[in-house]
Amino acid sequence: MADPSSDEAARAAQGSGVLAHLSWLDRLLPVWILLAMAAGLLMGRLVPGLQALLGAVQVGHTSLPIALGLLLMMYPVLAKVRYGELGAVARDRRLLTLTLGLTWGLGPLLMFTLAWLFLPDQPAFRTGLILIGIAPCIAMVLIWIDLAQGNREAAALLVAINSILQVLLYAVLGTFYLQILPTWLGLDPQIVRFSFGEIARAVLIFLGIPLVAGGLTRLIGVRLKGRRWYEQVFLPRLGPLALYGLLFTIVVMFALQGQAITSDPGQVIKVAIPLLLYFLLMWSIAFAVGKKSGLDYGKTSALAFTSAGNNFELAIAVCISLWGVASQQALAGVIGPLIEVPVLVSLVVVSLAFRSSFPLTAAPSRPSPPPGGPRRPRRPLG
Repeated sequence: MADPSSDEAARAAQGSGVLAHLSWLDRLLPVWILLAMAAGLLMGRLVPGLQALLGAVQVGHTSLPIALGLLLMMYPVLAKVRYGELGAVARDRRLLTLTLGLTWGLGPLLMFTLAWLFLPDQPAFRTGLILIGIAPCIAMVLIWIDLAQGNREAAALLVAINSILQVLLYAVLGTFYLQILPTWLGLDPQIVRFSFGEIARAVLIFLGIPLVAGGLTRLIGVRLKGRRWYEQVFLPRLGPLALYGLLFTIVVMFALQGQAITSDPGQVIKVAIPLLLYFLLMWSIAFAVGKKSGLDYGKTSALAFTSAGNNFELAIAVCISLWGVASQQALAGVIGPLIEVPVLVSLVVVSLAFRSSFPLTAAPSRPSPPPGGPRRPRRPLG
């Protein structure tokens, strides 16, 4: 019979080992993010003409610096994914069913409800929030799952599924939640038209390019130098680029709307409250449902962060194309990361704290320390 005290000790060691293996860059991630947000806001407020300069060149409707930051952020994470294991994850019908129900069923409905409850007399902000709620995240969510020591293969699969569905369903859901459902409920509908081409292009750029690059990097690296070198030498060197890309993206994103955000804090607070409730409720519900359904920690955390995160880049691009860069709809999209980033970073810590409540399983796939001594490689992002 197993010794309960030994199981508790193993869980405690597992939980403490997660934080111990994080580099000092990752441990202080909330600090770096807050500094990046503050720097972006100050730059946008104090540097004349900065917004025009940053938005002068665009990829679709996204500023070129933001596009480059997103690609830099996602590429290292997707290079870590063991693509050969995706088939095993795809056979987990329970995980896929929960993802579809939470991300595409509960998420949009919850954001619609919160937007109307807190912004009944603010149609522009309300519309921006609803457009956020129907766009599951396909970028930063990989960072949060990686930091929470979630299942990377599950994360990559869920992001790929959400990306495909986003192309197919975004315009349909936008029409439903902005026009059809409000009409059924006797509310004021918003008349909008969506371009499937623009949505598909955004998904292909911000997921397709880093996905292909990450897959090719792993394939070529493992074939030329072997899996041991790739995971123990190359990935630790590549990993910090994801953090740099994240921080750069945050600086540029907040610089573009710095003046709009700082000039009217009251409007920011109005939009922030339903967003804050959305992130907390979606993450908590998804984490509880995953655990109750018998998923292990890796898949539960992947499910929770995938359900809670949103594709602000797509929502902002759609708002800009329909209402312009200075619109309140676009501003709601920019306020989104202002709330999401610190909240989901905090939820990474919460997720790690709950890890010990799951049945003790084999450690997740991570590069092991090199032989020949007690020295430990610097822990990259994730």
